[in-house]
Amino acid sequence: MSITAERKRDLIGEFATKEGDTGSPEVQVAILSERIVNLTEHLKTHKKDYHSRRGLLMMVGQRRRLLDYVKRKEVKRYETIVKRLGLRR
Repeated sequence: MSITAERKRDLIGEFATKEGDTGSPEVQVAILSERIVNLTEHLKTHKKDYHSRRGLLMMVGQRRRLLDYVKRKEVKRYETIVKRLGLRR
């Protein structure tokens, strides 16, 4: 369900805005998106895992709040993140 340290490192390297950047909204959204995809796959096979479903909903809400923040600050950055991650909005 969770992502490996290697995959997390790859995501940080891919979405970092500068060297050593691990906390920018782009990186946080990318990591959350990866965790959401993994948890969604888990829930397809374990339909009654309601505790994990709650965690998934919380992660989706956190990602939404981060994306709203980026959209408020810089619309161009928001559009770039959404396009790179292939999100619907």
